Amino acid sequence: MHFGTLEFSPAVDHPDLLAAPTASALTASSDPSGALVAAIDPGLADTAEFCAHYEISPADGANCVVVQARRGERTWFAACLVRGADRLDVNGAVRRHLDARKLSFAPMDQAVDLTGMQVGGITPIGLPEGWPILVDEAVAAGERLIIGSGTRGAKLLVSGALLAGLPGAEVLPIALRS
Repeated sequence: MHFGTLEFSPAVDHPDLLAAPTASALTASSDPSGALVAAIDPGLADTAEFCAHYEISPADGANCVVVQARRGERTWFAACLVRGADRLDVNGAVRRHLDARKLSFAPMDQAVDLTGMQVGGITPIGLPEGWPILVDEAVAAGERLIIGSGTRGAKLLVSGALLAGLPGAEVLPIALRS
């Protein structure tokens, strides 16, 4: 299947393009055919460069942002999915929903260590068990969305329904529209 200038094929047939946790999650999925993968230039994994080079609108992608929440002595992590054209409402909707006193973007080295994924490729598929996955309503409504594969060298093509159906996923308005 073509999307932008990329050619996608079933992700389960190409585990070499996926981070180990992503490949494991897709293999264990009840519908592993729901995710397609395409190899990309790792130097173009970040949203703006990727979209410009591969002729894909930022609105057709979903960014996975790892946040660190704190309340008292407790610290926990969550993943948030917003369209590439939108911004995450970190200090409003996300902080309130997670009932955190303080919320910040997780330090990148810590996000990489905890997820087993690469910077610029973190995806909600294969995140640590028990992490909340907050999916913006615009992402959940998407028919075809580009997301990370866990690596910088590939992207996944999935539906918003697949993302909304991930373990721990909740659909709610968490984006500030551009």
